Amino acid sequence: MSGSSQNSPYADQPSHAFWRTAVVEQRPETIAKLHQPRFDLTPQTAIMTAGSCFAQHLHRELSGLGWHIILKEDVSGRLPDKVAARNGYGQYSARYGNIYTARQWLELIREALSATPPHPIIWTKEDRFYDALRPSAEPTGLACKDDVAQARSAHLLAVREALHEAHCVIFTLGLTEAWVDRATERTLPTAPGTLAGNMIDTPADFVNFCYEDVLSDLTEARALLRSINPEMRILLTVSPVPLTATATSSHVVLASAASKAILRAACDGMLRRFDDVDYFPSYEIITSPVLGGPFFATNCRTPSRDGVAKVMQVFADSYTGGQTAKVNPTSTGSPEDEALEVACEEMLLEAFAK
Repeated sequence: MSGSSQNSPYADQPSHAFWRTAVVEQRPETIAKLHQPRFDLTPQTAIMTAGSCFAQHLHRELSGLGWHIILKEDVSGRLPDKVAARNGYGQYSARYGNIYTARQWLELIREALSATPPHPIIWTKEDRFYDALRPSAEPTGLACKDDVAQARSAHLLAVREALHEAHCVIFTLGLTEAWVDRATERTLPTAPGTLAGNMIDTPADFVNFCYEDVLSDLTEARALLRSINPEMRILLTVSPVPLTATATSSHVVLASAASKAILRAACDGMLRRFDDVDYFPSYEIITSPVLGGPFFATNCRTPSRDGVAKVMQVFADSYTGGQTAKVNPTSTGSPEDEALEVACEEMLLEAFAK
């Protein structure tokens, strides 16, 4: 080796720093370095889960492995599992449904901690009433506005309890595109008219959050979480699920790539600023060839069973030294069985495709 190459700053880099040895040759020791935790998590750590639909996989699989995953608004044993899931129970640590953006997550934390939370945003559909901030929680709606207000108050209490119990929050970022209620300026999980409501009675404005927006929202959310528990740890992930549809003028492939790049960059920005924040590479495991992917079902969008199993195995290797994940990586062969079912309001946008 020449003297100049010996002096290269890359000469002392480990094998996982090079594409050939880390990816092409798939060396076990380099794959083991895919995630190097900043802090310890054990099955006994009280964990709160929230975020985009992919976060449901983490909640479900870690719960199945016996981890201490906080669960409020629990109806286990009182409702059949399918009925409970259809009504938003057991998906996350509380019944808030999918939280696609950092702004929506920040606003929920603020609301849960507020002594005087704002009035709910109520949508209507066929004489039924819906909480616009979690419309999928009651898929058939409630009988009157007072019922929505009472249900939201109980929900916020559950969220507040979960926040105070948590020692770690796992939050999965999903989108940069969102709709903001015009009257209250609060961020919605989906546009009016998708599940309930309409743009005439409850108008909303489109927003596409930029890197600075996401980083600022995550920073403020961290500050609020640390005000509850100064030892709180935050594990960020990015959902690998592409956009179902975009409200921009871009092709959906380009809009999705831009959105994921912004979210991933914001996670990196948080890691550069705060030692109590870590990033877990769900996005990279599903979408890149690092572990043999990409891992998607035939719709090129939904993570496959094999992909979820890979994610959970890397998680187990990182924190428990190889505790086996419970996801069965073998599908039955039908497209419907290639992926594990999760609730996702965004998927309903497919109905509007021409």
